[in-house]
Parts: sequence; C-alpha cells; structure tokens
Amino acid sequence: MIVRSFKEIEGTDRHVKSASGTWESKRIVLAKEKVGFSVHETILYAGTETSMWYANHVEAVVCTRGDAELTDHETGKTYRITPGTMYLLDGHERHTLKVKEDFHCICVFNPPVTGREDHDENGVYPLLTEEV
Repeated sequence: MIVRSFKEIEGTDRHVKSASGTWESKRIVLAKEKVGFSVHETILYAGTETSMWYANHVEAVVCTRGDAELTDHETGKTYRITPGTMYLLDGHERHTLKVKEDFHCICVFNPPVTGREDHDENGVYPLLTEEV
C-alpha cells in the first residue's frame, strides 16, 4: 500500500513545472509504482493557452477548480470546462486549453508517465519508460 499527499511531493522531482511556464503538475502515482497508470494534480495558469497532443497516451482530466475553454482540433468543437467536468482524450485528439481562471485538475494517464515528461514542440509527451 502507498499513501502520500500532494503536499508532501511539493518541491520534489515529482513536482514538474513546464518549460513553457504555462502549467505545473504534481505527479503522485508514476510508472515506477507499476500499476498501469499515473495520476497527477495539474494547474494551468490563468491567461495561458496550451496546445497538446497525447499521441502516445490516453488521458482523462477532471476539473476540480477554475475555468477553461477546450478546443478539439480534430472536430473544431469548443467546450467550457468547469469544476465537475471531465474530458477523455480516448482518440489521441490534438487539443488546446485556453485558461480563463487558474485551472486545477486531476489527470490520469495510460500508459503511465515516468515524471520526466514535458510537451515537445508538437505538444506531445514522449513515450518514456521506467528503467528496471
């Protein structure tokens, strides 16, 4: 059994800040736990826009606080994401999150991330594996 809090991983290697400066993520469950998924608490900052494409991962996102506009680049459709709203990128959709108010969310990734990932120039997390 593993018990840990987001508070205790602040400032550790599990607390990742993007090179773009648009978000930070506390990665509470990672690939090294060997459970088949990872779990993160992520904050995207108000006034920012982040384009992403999880070509190598499926991601589920649940908004816990804040307000953002999600654009699905595959369909052109736009959604308002507020607390209690979930979106699932089950088709590896290219998307952009335009943040109106600091956007707090819980994210689950499959396959799990290692904790070292950041978006590349295409908005993709590389598929990294945990060394055995």
